[in-house]
Amino acid sequence: MELVRSHILVCAGTGCSSSGSEKIIASLEEHLQAVHLEKEVRVIKTGCFGLCALGPIVVVYPEGSFYSRVTPSDAEEIVKEHILKGRVVRRLLYQETVQGNEIKSLNETGFYKKQLRIALRNCGVINPEIIDEYIAFDGYQALSRALTEQTPGEIIETIKKSGLRGRGGGGFPTGLKWEFAFKQPPGQKYVCCNADEGDPGAFMDRSILEGDPHSVIEAMAVAGYCIGANQGYIYVRAEYPIAVERLKIAIAQAKEYGLLGEHIFGSDFSFDLEIRLGAGAFVCGEETALMTSIEGHRGEPRPRPPFPAVKGLFGRPTILNNVETYANISWILNNGAEAFRAIGTERSAGTKVFALGGKIVNTGLVEIPMGTTMREVVEEIGGGCPNGKAFKAAQTGGPSGGCIPASMIDTPIEYDTLTAIGSMMGSGGMIIMDEDNCMVDIAKYFLDFTVDESCGKCTPCRIGTKRLYQILEKITSGRGTMEDLDLMEELCYHIKGSSLCGLGQTAPNPVLSTLRHFRHEYEAHVRDRKCPAHVCKALMRYNILENCRGCTACARVCPVSAISGKVKEVHVIDQDKCIKCGACLEKCKFSAIVKE
Repeated sequence: MELVRSHILVCAGTGCSSSGSEKIIASLEEHLQAVHLEKEVRVIKTGCFGLCALGPIVVVYPEGSFYSRVTPSDAEEIVKEHILKGRVVRRLLYQETVQGNEIKSLNETGFYKKQLRIALRNCGVINPEIIDEYIAFDGYQALSRALTEQTPGEIIETIKKSGLRGRGGGGFPTGLKWEFAFKQPPGQKYVCCNADEGDPGAFMDRSILEGDPHSVIEAMAVAGYCIGANQGYIYVRAEYPIAVERLKIAIAQAKEYGLLGEHIFGSDFSFDLEIRLGAGAFVCGEETALMTSIEGHRGEPRPRPPFPAVKGLFGRPTILNNVETYANISWILNNGAEAFRAIGTERSAGTKVFALGGKIVNTGLVEIPMGTTMREVVEEIGGGCPNGKAFKAAQTGGPSGGCIPASMIDTPIEYDTLTAIGSMMGSGGMIIMDEDNCMVDIAKYFLDFTVDESCGKCTPCRIGTKRLYQILEKITSGRGTMEDLDLMEELCYHIKGSSLCGLGQTAPNPVLSTLRHFRHEYEAHVRDRKCPAHVCKALMRYNILENCRGCTACARVCPVSAISGKVKEVHVIDQDKCIKCGACLEKCKFSAIVKE
């Protein structure tokens, strides 16, 4: 057996890969060979570490030194200084880990200390392309025990007791869903995985598939055993090439090890998995549309009931969970329902993964216990808004969610509290906004997305969301009336109540939540013809103040020659010509131009 004295872990998730982590790996291996250490030090590509803002990330063990923003040219210094001479390369360290002469553990930093990784437990820890590494971290133990020691009913009861709710957005109890399918008459049944993550800015499921695909495969096999299914499908969007490739590798390895296929662990249970690629339609995240797409048809939703547990894929009983839900299953079975139930809140057990983005210092992937407050996420984990800007709102649940205002920053994050304040958990996108964001414009942005992604099957969604968007456009262009606000609110409730599927039923949420929490901004657009955040161009103007030095810099950069004035005299802007590009404001060195 070869002795390995050090491991160098390199993030090979999509974010770090796009920043050159493959070249870093090649460079590290090249320099290790140059000093004849290639057999003593292993370079391992892993899934996402979470702190995407600082990628590409390299972690050297056994010390656990966390290097950020590493480039291929840094590889030689890491090998010669750290590996060969035992001296940490301090300039590459994540600054929060450096405290005087001491280097803190990564878990002591603000980004990580309040996190608890269950679904992401193996991401950034194992090589996702080597099944032995997953097995070394208790992988496939849950499936082994299930097939050799437990009945389907016992496993379903454990999942029910754990309190696990669907992490795809709906929050339906997972164990109850499995039980419904289990109770259907014997015959062909199916297990499906929703990996069609379509929310703008969300990449939780992608990261799990890239960093720990076997956790999903194992859980789907367990689910198949529980409900009596011998076939599973993972529906993943083709825009995730790394995730798809690692899934293919993982499925092939599982089949080679006898963990998929005929008579798994020598039992009577057989289960196979196939990948189905989606073309990236948002509506295919809806369970009936997803199944319709797997069947080879255009991805459109079907009326419910009957629910998929009774009549799903190809008309047979089917359970569908998303990637994150499955990633929790083997942890629950290995550690017990009580251990999972002890995390989070009474009605929302366990943890939730969020893709933290927008106006926040630490963008990335975070997994927090349910009940963690928005303030802890924004200020402690996220590090607050950049440039000292004030936190204004957080959008959770993606385009189907709502905006949570700064006044509710102490709200615990769990399914029911988010719903109560007009937002929702969704799949886990969390977009942070600061004082420079216009909430009317934000509502228009998300509605534009859902209008574009509506499949068009039902009238309320197809026409209703389009009409909503037109009213928002009218308001942001300075032509809105107070009656429009009432009309818009009424229309929202009609769309929610009469749309066929979840896309239409939740599409008005951004409008309703911003109307509820930021109505004064809508009224400012309508009554005062002003955009308080200075975002909506039609309601904005640039003015030159009396302290203008007449340097002519602004006039020279104006693309439409809207600025005039003599040298060393105060200039003026022709508002009719001005296209509000902001070039003059950026160029002025004397703070003589203001945006109003």
